[in-house]
Amino acid sequence: MAYMTTAQALVKFLDNQYVSFDGKETKFVDGIFTIFGHGIVCGLGEALDSDRGGLTVYQGKNEQGMAHAATAFAKMNNRRKIIACSSSIGPGAANMITAAATATVNHVPLLLIPADAFSTRQPDPVLQQFEQVNSLATTTNDAYKAVTRYWDRIARPEQLMTAMINAMRVLTDTAETGAVCISLPQDVEGESYDFPDEFLQKRVHKITRTAPSEEEIDDIVKILLTAKKPLVICGGGVRYSEAGEELERFCKEFNIPFAETQAGKTACHSSNVYNLGGLGVTGNSAGNVIAKEADVILGVGTRFSDFTTGSKSLFRSDAKVLTINTSRFDAYKLGAVKLVSDAKLGLMALADKLRENGYKSAYTTEIAQARKDWADEMQRLAEYRFDENFEPLIKARDERTIPEFAEKFGTITQTAAVSMVREIIDDDAICVGAAGSLPGDLQRMWTSDSLYSYNMEYGYSCMGYEIAGAFGSKLACPDKEVYAMCGDGSYLMLHSELITSIQEKKKINVLLFDNSGFGCINNLEMSNGIGNLATEFRFRDENNNLLGDLVPIDFAKSASGYGVKTYTARTPEELRFALEDSKKQTVSTLIDIKVLPKSMTDGYGAWWNVGVASTSQNKAVKKAYLNKKENQEKARKY
Repeated sequence: MAYMTTAQALVKFLDNQYVSFDGKETKFVDGIFTIFGHGIVCGLGEALDSDRGGLTVYQGKNEQGMAHAATAFAKMNNRRKIIACSSSIGPGAANMITAAATATVNHVPLLLIPADAFSTRQPDPVLQQFEQVNSLATTTNDAYKAVTRYWDRIARPEQLMTAMINAMRVLTDTAETGAVCISLPQDVEGESYDFPDEFLQKRVHKITRTAPSEEEIDDIVKILLTAKKPLVICGGGVRYSEAGEELERFCKEFNIPFAETQAGKTACHSSNVYNLGGLGVTGNSAGNVIAKEADVILGVGTRFSDFTTGSKSLFRSDAKVLTINTSRFDAYKLGAVKLVSDAKLGLMALADKLRENGYKSAYTTEIAQARKDWADEMQRLAEYRFDENFEPLIKARDERTIPEFAEKFGTITQTAAVSMVREIIDDDAICVGAAGSLPGDLQRMWTSDSLYSYNMEYGYSCMGYEIAGAFGSKLACPDKEVYAMCGDGSYLMLHSELITSIQEKKKINVLLFDNSGFGCINNLEMSNGIGNLATEFRFRDENNNLLGDLVPIDFAKSASGYGVKTYTARTPEELRFALEDSKKQTVSTLIDIKVLPKSMTDGYGAWWNVGVASTSQNKAVKKAYLNKKENQEKARKY
């Protein structure tokens, strides 16, 4: 037995957790991110100060930011290492809720330990305590219940044991992993108890591969044998199973093309002749053209988000859907014939059966032609320039935006900038992104044969993940260059961990695409008949509308005050210099790239269902609604 405080036992427990995958054992908890407050510093803070063992303590600058960094760290370690996150009560705890949702949606393990109000309630209401009048048992931390896979409150020291065993159960479960919240009342943190040695000793959690059942294999093979033009979708489950090479072998042997989701990108090699690239709303022409003609869809490790399926309209109505997924919940989607299995084992089992039956698809030149057509389009996008032939996606209502921006800011198109970035930076550099128009450009245009080098948070599309995610990725991959692909809107929302990267001497590179607004949503509103409403960064005009002059922001000057090496690029030549020079730096860098609005990628044959007004006096809105209804009629109903 060991007589210690609850917080001390928690620290010792975390320091002794290990995972084993395919026989390789690794320490699971690298350390703890924290921003100390009165609710956590005297309990958990004392425990970490007294004896933190092999845990590293990281100082965050914003609770949401540090939790995003921890999520990215876990993702880049293929979910086999984590950094826990602790906060004070009230606003500190509430700040991590967005990050909890982000991790859960993306099936990434994230352990959150927010402090809570006193379990005894004797000093209530304490500083930062949220009092719910219909139940004093409810605190801020109850809000985590909606966005976590496991939630618990430690009201007595001895409850820590079952809570933490269950926390580890969920964090290491390939199907159920996500955010876990262990709510820690600040008085209980300091209470002592005789914790048994068994709880505190080294524990190895085996992350096992779910074996496929013979019956489900037969169900899928029966359908695949009838397929003339099947398509495989490579989802995030392929990455976490480390099944990319198996998927490539499978597709080569049976002459089947595959397309990537955002989470599945770089699980396989971009140069593979069967890889069509991105699929769906942010996908390219190659993936979407083949998808529309496919008679069988085999989704491997994907949760079939609306962006992947084009709001369920991308695939033929008579196309059969098959799934391989460790999550039974995801395996059932789209009315699929399921194989609940690890991606690698499932593909191997299917290959054995298809081989016995001498199966080959009926594709001849279609795969190569689709890839060539997209390569030609990529070349056009790379050469996209502001000249007399420049055609923005959607003109601003007053038609000022493009010439106004070009005159005052610069003449680089976003697609040309993305292409130049990919050309100049290291082949194995890690690309991090999350929101706005950049995820579309990157899913379509980013290519890499360096596995697991693409960290796009697009399950929750959380603005503010980009820079924190880049920092977490750098902690996981200290020997690689890491690039945060970030819009100006996301940068303004959250860039706190850029300072932490300076503090920790972990160089990240922020590529800030400044188009003076929330450009992606500006496109969405205007393409659905809505005016230029509150999505560009403009001063108010004489009519009290946000339609005055553009607000100029010198992001490079701001970031230089943090100790970041900064650049401003208004022309392709300036961008090329900045990219080359930033590679030579040893501190974090930021390139303020002034890109033309409306110069991102768009289209390629996928529809996205959004809530268009069904009644409006605006003719453009009426037209958008009719388009929505037409596409809804083509889409699958479930």
